[in-house]
Amino acid sequence: MGRKGVCCCCAALRPRYKRLVDNIFPEDPKDGLVKADMEKLTFYAVSAPEKLDRIGAYLAERLSRDVVRHRYGYVLIAMEALDQLLMACHSQSIKPFVESFLHMVAKLLESGEPKLQVLGTNSFVKFANIEEDTPSYHRRYDFFVSRFSAMCHSCDPDPEIQNEIRIAGIRGIQGVVRKTVNDELRATIWEPQHMDKIVPSLLFNMQKIEDVDSRIGPPSSPTAGVKEENPSVLAENCFRELLGRATYGNMNNAVRPVFAHLDHHRLWDPNEFAVSCFKIIMYSIQAQYSHHVIQEILGHLDVRKKDSPRVRAGIIQVLLEAVAIAAKGSIGPTVLEVFNTLLKHLRISVEFELGDRHSSAESVTLSTSSKESDERIVQNAIIQTIGFFGSNLPDYQRSEIMMFIMSKVPVLGTTSSLDPSNLGDLGTRRIQIMLLRSLLMVTSGYKATTISNALPPPFLDPLLSPSLMEDSELRQLVLEVLHNLIDRHDNRAKLRGIRIIPDVSDLKIKREKISRQDVSFMKKHGQQLYRHIYLGCKEEDNVQKNFELLFTSLALTTIELANEEVVIDLIRLAIALQDVAIINEDNLPMFNRCGVMALVAAYLNFLSQMIAVPAFCQHVSKVIETRSVEAAYFLPETVFKDKCNLPKSLEKDEKDLYFLTNKIAESLGGSGYNVERLSVPYVPQVTDEDRLSRRKSIVDTVSIQVDILSGTGTEDKVDNTEEITFEALKKAIDNNGLEEQEKEKRRLVIEKFQKAPFEEIAAQCETKANLLHDRLAQILELTIR
Repeated sequence: MGRKGVCCCCAALRPRYKRLVDNIFPEDPKDGLVKADMEKLTFYAVSAPEKLDRIGAYLAERLSRDVVRHRYGYVLIAMEALDQLLMACHSQSIKPFVESFLHMVAKLLESGEPKLQVLGTNSFVKFANIEEDTPSYHRRYDFFVSRFSAMCHSCDPDPEIQNEIRIAGIRGIQGVVRKTVNDELRATIWEPQHMDKIVPSLLFNMQKIEDVDSRIGPPSSPTAGVKEENPSVLAENCFRELLGRATYGNMNNAVRPVFAHLDHHRLWDPNEFAVSCFKIIMYSIQAQYSHHVIQEILGHLDVRKKDSPRVRAGIIQVLLEAVAIAAKGSIGPTVLEVFNTLLKHLRISVEFELGDRHSSAESVTLSTSSKESDERIVQNAIIQTIGFFGSNLPDYQRSEIMMFIMSKVPVLGTTSSLDPSNLGDLGTRRIQIMLLRSLLMVTSGYKATTISNALPPPFLDPLLSPSLMEDSELRQLVLEVLHNLIDRHDNRAKLRGIRIIPDVSDLKIKREKISRQDVSFMKKHGQQLYRHIYLGCKEEDNVQKNFELLFTSLALTTIELANEEVVIDLIRLAIALQDVAIINEDNLPMFNRCGVMALVAAYLNFLSQMIAVPAFCQHVSKVIETRSVEAAYFLPETVFKDKCNLPKSLEKDEKDLYFLTNKIAESLGGSGYNVERLSVPYVPQVTDEDRLSRRKSIVDTVSIQVDILSGTGTEDKVDNTEEITFEALKKAIDNNGLEEQEKEKRRLVIEKFQKAPFEEIAAQCETKANLLHDRLAQILELTIR
């Protein structure tokens, strides 16, 4: 009798390969594989590779029989023999043998015995690490993907067995990935039906990790012991490896199941796991594919746009983290797409917020306020993402984004893709504030070589629009944006807070000589800046912060953009603001009037020390000293206190309390300044937008200036006097027929203000003022007759 009770005669008649296979199995399976006979079998398989398929088929037959009979000791021996044969044989004839091997592995994975499942997985992993000489064009791994994915979700009541099976499933998936990626047919693993099983299985196990921070950052290298004991760490490493092997064509298939998993398990709120997942994704994929992930997040945000605010906020925060990583490298063509999508969702959030507010007006509910606060979370997340993304872009791209955001701000007289017409004034204001906050973050740290690059006309004009001056908070944001762009030497922090600075030299102001480009900019656009500051000081809803920002604006303009001509213009502006407070044609509250006076005092104190003209410094210091004794409410340290006793009226005759033009002109004239223009009061520049705004005083100013400057000289005075007849007066009363002429006339006046020399404009103002006086007298005389 031979081994296992087979008679010698029968054994001799059996094929040699069967005899060799039978001999490797001992009488007692506890003795393990018979090594001497295994060496004979291996030598035979290597010497006669055409017999490999038969050896494999016979081993598979024995293994199947042993599995059914629960003779697991022989099963272990059979798999060990298969593993050794696989490692030893690398001929083309191994293909049929592999099929038998995979069939046996499948049998083990289908069994309900955890030990056999682990055994089959281990054998498959060894097989996956073998590099085959020729590719297999017919082999598929669909069954193994499904089976290993199912093992990743094991719910065995025994925690140790559950952990063991899950680890085996993850290792099996890792083996499938490695085998198919190295195979010529590796594209099959990236098909959606496979990714929809593999990715959620890995994420399910990653979700169980206790230390979330261990996944944040670039790939780590845990020890082998940790890999074996912790399914979460093993799943994470497998996930990183999968993403690292993804290419341009299959990146989306690997990322989309992540969204499905997060949606299904409601992991956007809270979103800690979602954030960590996308950090892993962004660090694992190749840098040039980052924009694919960002596009997928934006697309998912569009899909979930009607979900709860917290879900949308969670997705946006994930986008922020992805953008933060992608901005350090290449993000491809998605820059404008990111901003456009975020601005669209900003408008959607405002619509939802206002819709909740309107519904609450009809039926008061407790949940309305929470919904509004949740929408604010969404809006803040959008603003933070826009600002962070923009601030990390290179300067040439950042300037484009600044223009892009500004084009979305709804301003009077311009069109915007974020049309707020159906949102009402409240919706328009909300969008304006949030876009300006975004713009403020984008411009933070922006250092342009010239001010014309930072403030081009298509950007400056809407930024200084009168429609952005209707609200105190809007004006604050506009001024802060201007500070970011004008302050190229980081002096703003030294100027924070409005105050009388005893010694400006202690601030250690950094400045350079003004460039020719900046001089040219101030000649073209300086009046726009002066006008914005002038009108900003006249607003009734100004608070202390407004005055502080206005002071900083004047100071930064002095530091960065002031030559002698600009200094004179700034002094004229300061004196005009002082006159606004004294004369009070706009009926400003006393706090505002004293605030303007304090602003003028703080700025002239700063300016006088910056230009260092002794006589000018002496005059400013004298006025400030007098105020500190007789009218402390004209100084910023007093008027902006919580409890400040304000006067009931301002006396025009108390000249010791005011900065006087003649004194300033006398002091500057002795130092070589051209002070002729100081005698001409500052009048804000006129724009077409003023006629559309709700500022009556501006419209009146436009009309007066058009009348004064409509002529060209003294010759017109004679002609106009001769033409004053009853018919001329009748025609003047009927303005309907002259509407087009008036528009053209206004355009010419604006152009003349912008391009004509100052001396010419001043002379014409004086001439036409006299002409206006004569005409009014003649009209009055004719009316009396």
